[in-house]
Amino acid sequence: MSKRDYYDLLGLSKGASADEIKKAYRKKAKELHPDRNADNPEAEAQFKEVNEAYEVLKDADKKAAYDRYGHAAFEGGMGGGGRPGGMGGAGGQGDFASAFSDVFDDLFGDFMGGRQGGRQRAARGSDLRYNLRVTLEEAYNGLQKQINVPTSVQCGECSGSGAEGGAEPVSCPTCSGMGKVRATQGFFTVERTCPTCSGLGQIIKNPCTKCGGAGRVQKERALSVNIPAGVETGTRIRLAGEGEAGMRGGPPGDLYIFIEVTPHKIFEREATELHCRVPVSMSTAALGGDIEVPTIDGGRSRVKIPSGSQSGRQMRLRGKGMPALRGGAHGDMYIELAVETPVNLTSRQKELLREFEELSEDNNPESKSFFSSVKHFWDSMKG
Repeated sequence: MSKRDYYDLLGLSKGASADEIKKAYRKKAKELHPDRNADNPEAEAQFKEVNEAYEVLKDADKKAAYDRYGHAAFEGGMGGGGRPGGMGGAGGQGDFASAFSDVFDDLFGDFMGGRQGGRQRAARGSDLRYNLRVTLEEAYNGLQKQINVPTSVQCGECSGSGAEGGAEPVSCPTCSGMGKVRATQGFFTVERTCPTCSGLGQIIKNPCTKCGGAGRVQKERALSVNIPAGVETGTRIRLAGEGEAGMRGGPPGDLYIFIEVTPHKIFEREATELHCRVPVSMSTAALGGDIEVPTIDGGRSRVKIPSGSQSGRQMRLRGKGMPALRGGAHGDMYIELAVETPVNLTSRQKELLREFEELSEDNNPESKSFFSSVKHFWDSMKG
């Protein structure tokens, strides 16, 4: 079977320019690539034909020979073996990968990052997390806190360059400063991070003795952190540029302060609201009276207890709660009454309570209603 004309394979006329040939080849290579034509068994053969045509037409000498002699230029004694005139074999496999690499970036640029190549920027330092515990009073008022953070800082000996005496790094000889190397594997050209420079594109001939070429050293830093009023457990404060120093002069990371507000002995918090459970005597709950309760700002508030108050009754103190984190009014504070049953009674106290019990038949409406419902329930079960 005779070979198809190389120009016809690429959809070109004989006088096509080098740019037109390259553009037509890229288009055909995309259309016929085997990975995009899994359901077409002829795609691979057609793909090889297109690459063979391009391998000849992209080379000025080979193109001139083909224009004059056609396929005969690369057969028999017309220079079939080597670089100047031949394809390097019947199928052109030796030069195929070279041809394919010309359009590798177009075919797989997005997937492999081909067109974005080049060396990596100096590595950014890692972000750091610091857990900070504060009291409820500190969360109410806000504060300036001094913390010590173990981290990596720029090496003062080499000014972060990683090189002895602050000398400039040199271009990596393996990747010529690109940070990536290419390897041909059969029909594919694979791009990888340079193993010599780890993608930086530069190496250090004489590493700094203090930091070992990293450009940073371990050190504990003292930082002053502003904790705003209204913070709560889970609040995150970001300090830009206060994380680890970058490798070889790279930008530093950030420091994140995570707040934990410790539990309080008196108050319970719900967002900007505070709850305080206050025990009151049985006589105060029955007769009513005034009590003093603490507030989170260290003050006191007088609360009037209505007569006949039950356990669980709540009273609100407006504006006595926590401040909102981003400004605005304070929340409220809620007092919850806990009527306390007396213990360790004397004989006289017991005698008075028994007397009170005999006289209080109509003073416990909730008990009377409950036991009336219970009696009705039992009677219905018997029926």
